[in-house]
Amino acid sequence: MATAKSIDTLDYKLFPSPRNVHRIVFAHQVFVPYPYTLIVMDEFYFKGRYSLFSACRMSDGKMGQVATFEDAGDVEIFNAKFVPD
Repeated sequence: MATAKSIDTLDYKLFPSPRNVHRIVFAHQVFVPYPYTLIVMDEFYFKGRYSLFSACRMSDGKMGQVATFEDAGDVEIFNAKFVPD
């Protein structure tokens, strides 16, 4: 069984999605409190690079996912198009 390395930030404990092309935590981030929702990032057609992580929010221990974006405009695209299952 493979083990995933976590990335600790001030706000989150992150676990990279195996589907990520880029395993970078970009500056623009969106936390969604749906840990089991399948998010297919390719279907959003973002302008810049992006990555997706399973996440534990450090402030309250809430589990979810964090989408991170290189381009600030991609946050708006994600927020407009993301619909949880």
